[in-house]
Amino acid sequence: MRSSYTAMTLADFTSPGLIIPHLRGQDVATVIQQISQAMQREQRVPDLLPFYQAALNREFLVSSEMEAGMAFPHARLPGLKELSFAFGRSDGPLRWGTRGARAVRMVFLLAVPATDSTQYLLLISGLARLAKAPHSVEKLLGAQDTFQILEVLEQIKLRHRSKPDPLDKALTQ
Repeated sequence: MRSSYTAMTLADFTSPGLIIPHLRGQDVATVIQQISQAMQREQRVPDLLPFYQAALNREFLVSSEMEAGMAFPHARLPGLKELSFAFGRSDGPLRWGTRGARAVRMVFLLAVPATDSTQYLLLISGLARLAKAPHSVEKLLGAQDTFQILEVLEQIKLRHRSKPDPLDKALTQ
């Protein structure tokens, strides 16, 4: 991870093994399971079941779907080493959440360390900006493979502070 005041992109929080261009699942539970398995394979979560259950339970409490055809399920757990996300894209619309919820084609599953708030807010704000950028959303939907998806994510810059926060320096000493 780069420091909080260098230019970061959404791609800094994922890797090729965390990108699933063609989800097999057709509902919330199977999609979160498939993406969670990628998180475990890439060693982003130490234990699949607690992560999967936490993400699914949270999603059933409050749906994370947004108007751009995206959902952002996540789980905050102790034992996670770094903030990361896996991305899955469905070839067709998925029914997401409760009745009346919008259809979803793209799912960003976030693994959040229990003690992280700064990086998490940075990532969430970047994902929210992506959801409000129709051109980038279309590029994600049209990307042919994992590497084209990563190229789109690299184009989404995360906001950074213009100068270092003195509190950051104090906390690292």
